[in-house]
Amino acid sequence: MYLRSTPRRNKDGTEVRYLQLAHNVWDPQKRRSAVQVVYNFGREDAANREALQRLVASVTRFLDPDAALAAPADGLEFTESRPLGGTWVLDALWSRLGIGKEMRRLLKGRRRDETAERVLFALVANRALAPSSKLAAARWVNEDALVTGLPVTSDDACYRAMDWLTEIKDDLERKVFDSLVTLLNLEVDVLFFDTTSTYFVTEDEDEPVARDDHGMPLASGNAGTGADGKPEPGAFRTWGKSKDYRDDLPQVVIGMAVTRDGIPVRVWCWPGDTSDSALIRQVKDDMRDWCLSKVIWVADRGFTSAENRRYLRKGGGSYIIGEKLRSGSADAQAALSRQGRYKDVAGNLKVKEVRISDEERFVICFNPEAAERDAAVRAKMIARLEETIRDSDQLSRDKRAELRGVISTRPGMNRYLRVTPGGLLRTDAAKAKAEENLDGKYLLRTSDPKLSAEDIALGYKQLLEVERGWSTTGARTGSAPTSSCAGSPSSWPASPRTPPARPGPSCAASSARSTSAPSPAPPAPFSSAPSSPNGTVTSSRPCKSTPRHASTS
Repeated sequence: MYLRSTPRRNKDGTEVRYLQLAHNVWDPQKRRSAVQVVYNFGREDAANREALQRLVASVTRFLDPDAALAAPADGLEFTESRPLGGTWVLDALWSRLGIGKEMRRLLKGRRRDETAERVLFALVANRALAPSSKLAAARWVNEDALVTGLPVTSDDACYRAMDWLTEIKDDLERKVFDSLVTLLNLEVDVLFFDTTSTYFVTEDEDEPVARDDHGMPLASGNAGTGADGKPEPGAFRTWGKSKDYRDDLPQVVIGMAVTRDGIPVRVWCWPGDTSDSALIRQVKDDMRDWCLSKVIWVADRGFTSAENRRYLRKGGGSYIIGEKLRSGSADAQAALSRQGRYKDVAGNLKVKEVRISDEERFVICFNPEAAERDAAVRAKMIARLEETIRDSDQLSRDKRAELRGVISTRPGMNRYLRVTPGGLLRTDAAKAKAEENLDGKYLLRTSDPKLSAEDIALGYKQLLEVERGWSTTGARTGSAPTSSCAGSPSSWPASPRTPPARPGPSCAASSARSTSAPSPAPPAPFSSAPSSPNGTVTSSRPCKSTPRHASTS
């Protein structure tokens, strides 16, 4: 069946054409095929063409999409189809934030490929839409997606663009931060900071070289050697305490600052053996360079050293830091021994402030729901311990020592184990009673003299937003582990093969950002976050110097 156009000449010599739907049928008498008209559309004019278009649309509803596209029309031939929606939306946001414009400005005067900005956008789009390595990202651009201004690329171009990004990172961060705050109307009076790690599937660490505090190579060349003749720690990808439980593989440490809503503001990267406790001082200095003036740092128990507390108080700063209740410190014991009534803050949180020092304030937080969970877990551990040591008195001394060694590898049970002078194994009732007094409690210390106990507690709870940021970012982008390859730290490709790393010690910064606009109103009261002993509060004053902003998001 087909559509045909037949002419007819009028008496005045003009020609009129008619459209007909026809098909060929076999005429047994004439022994040849003959045209049979199925339907007459009438004269070939605009109105009838519109009717034909409606007919075609109706017919194609019953066709396979590939077959419909394969149908030739006006000499055109279908070659390929690529999705545009995702990259189009991301490109619009990329332009709205001014990232592309700033990159092109920084590209001037550099011996770089003019498509470097488009390549970097393609890598960002790939990470958001189909996370993969640089090699796979190049194939994704060439075959699976439509990136405006970048018809084709290669993995080498991706690596070169990433190297260039490292060179302009500081300038670009400032531009992105300024644009993001304006576009999304972000509240940057509170900033949370957290660290995690990502490991590399490779046998060896990087060659050690001299590096600065940020982990960047120095121009002086190779690192020196220690007393044992071995190179001093100077590799970027190197072994350290892995939050993925992969201490056998080299890794890097990644830090991220986010707003109270969990929106990333800035990212850092350090060598894999960097200690978390030392990072808070560097991050404090970096955020001060952004003209975030009066800062209240909120950190968990991993940053509670006296040296860190002294550093955070410099320049008029202050802090809110979690204290280890089971550390046996004099401060913790003194705070817990103070009497007083708890005040209800939220449905699952009570607070009590105690004074044991002229320089610091201590707030004891109590969560009834967490207390019930702690009691249930303790009862389960004690029952399991009693089952394990039952009839152990009949064992020989060596066998009991062996059983004691097995229990020592299980911290939950070992906490409640007591060994008598005669070597017998018993449950420690006194230890269980002491633990009962700590159920559902955590201790906070702060150097800020003005914040209320309620604000301190609710603020510390919001630190959970940073951990959520890692989970969300890692789950959507497949941040770990990372395949091994040569190149600078920014050039290493990622491969989404395992869940994101668990968050490590966290901290948060609260500060004021100065703008040319009128000073904002004081922050609204802090709301209660989901049940967790994490969060932050802020008390801020505007910065008097010229604002300088920076961020990666």
